[in-house]
Amino acid sequence: MSKPAIVTPDPWQRLQALTRARIALGRSGVSLPTREVLRFGAAHAQARDAVHQALDVAALQADLQDAGFASLAVHSQAADRSVYLRRPDWGRSLAPESTRLLREAAPALWAPRPRLALVLADGLSSLATDSHGLHMLQALLPYFPDLRSQPVIVASQARVALGDEIGHLLGAEHVVMMIGERPGLSSPDSLGLYLTAGPRPGLTDAQRNCISNVRPEGLSYQDAARKLAFLIAGALKLGRTGVDLKDDSDTAAPLPAPSGLHSSLARL
Repeated sequence: MSKPAIVTPDPWQRLQALTRARIALGRSGVSLPTREVLRFGAAHAQARDAVHQALDVAALQADLQDAGFASLAVHSQAADRSVYLRRPDWGRSLAPESTRLLREAAPALWAPRPRLALVLADGLSSLATDSHGLHMLQALLPYFPDLRSQPVIVASQARVALGDEIGHLLGAEHVVMMIGERPGLSSPDSLGLYLTAGPRPGLTDAQRNCISNVRPEGLSYQDAARKLAFLIAGALKLGRTGVDLKDDSDTAAPLPAPSGLHSSLARL
């Protein structure tokens, strides 16, 4: 007589091939199988590590330089990770020395009043910024060949709204905040892109557009770049970002070829 299976399979098991979500895990008696308990614990540890791991600013700036992007490193008013997690408001404002740096050093690197400022920020997952930030910039180059002439700022202990102050100090017409999102149990490295027109302190999330879950297992760099280019084109036409600017990139007519798009966005 054969022994009964230790793990009772789940009838949804075939759906596991379609998603990284934790579905159809099966059961062992009244509990989860041991392998799934261990996988859950490992994923939880990865998420915690992603939140607490510091952004390697020097390494990121070196990679940016090798790729042809000039950058400056700034810091929020949160002095360290512990403060950052306990005081989200301090992560939304620049430290005084970073304010001075942008005012004094940026004019030597970039033209005044740039059309687009790009911020690579640690957010709640420095792993996302380390892993995907430069790849995202490179994916944008076919749409914006002059992207390397625009400011790139590397921000530590940063929340999304920090991009508004950075963009305002640079005099930028638009700012794109590329920031590590809050880790999930299957996605410790998701990058979020936030586009804001007329950046300045005091704006709300209703005045910006978000593209979420940028990573190879989520939204690809190429698809994210296409969506962001679509939104920038829409923001230039509409004169603002936020709730009035809709991401219809999946249903609208295809974007022009990159060279044509660049011509239509020559102001960038």
